[in-house]
Amino acid sequence: MSTPRFPGGTAVSGLRVYEWEAADGLHGGTPHMHTASTEAYVVAAGRGEVHTVTGQGAQAAELSAGTVLWFGPGTVHRLVNHGGLELTVVMQNAGLPEAGDAVFTFPREVLADREAYDAAARLSPDASEEELGRQARARRDLAMEGYLELVASVGAHGQEALREFQRHAAALVRPRVAAWRRIWQENVEREAELTRDQLAALARGEPGLMHDAALVRTEPRPGPRRFGMCGRLRTWQPRDGEPEQL
Repeated sequence: MSTPRFPGGTAVSGLRVYEWEAADGLHGGTPHMHTASTEAYVVAAGRGEVHTVTGQGAQAAELSAGTVLWFGPGTVHRLVNHGGLELTVVMQNAGLPEAGDAVFTFPREVLADREAYDAAARLSPDASEEELGRQARARRDLAMEGYLELVASVGAHGQEALREFQRHAAALVRPRVAAWRRIWQENVEREAELTRDQLAALARGEPGLMHDAALVRTEPRPGPRRFGMCGRLRTWQPRDGEPEQL
């Protein structure tokens, strides 16, 4: 039996939120939003907040061990670390966030220039840990610059200011959508089809997928946690030739 995917084609990662101080004196990660995927947080340890910007304006929600919350596409969000904040992150549409579904809140002039955006968002794959940390922090700081502008603009002009950012985001990801559709079909749609077929088998009184019942353990990737948008990430590696999902 090949390695089963996470239910519904989701992805799971362990996150230790950055403790870097930002321009507003708070400590935490890089503000961004997802254009097609819902994200969920299960807080494992520590204290903090998630700051969001939606059509209802800017809000802050407290995070502590046991907190579970989620938000859909178009929600600008930023994690703030008040001490030892660690999360399990569950992402819809595994493969899409890894393929660029997240758009950083860079300043308007960067969002309007695809080459400038890509250069600001990219971390050098062959850089040292120290250099990667420097690049990730510089990316966070640039996104904070645009985030603070966005929060002020939403406060002054309401939903239209957020919609302007969302339009920039849609324009940035538009060239990737064809590839995303293939990822979605091979992952999420495939999982939905398996459930459809299983329901049909059960309706016939047949076990269907139950014949393939198994317990699967997936090992963490070796080496240090990688630098993510909001903190240091631990991900899990696929097995048995399955495509990368985590």
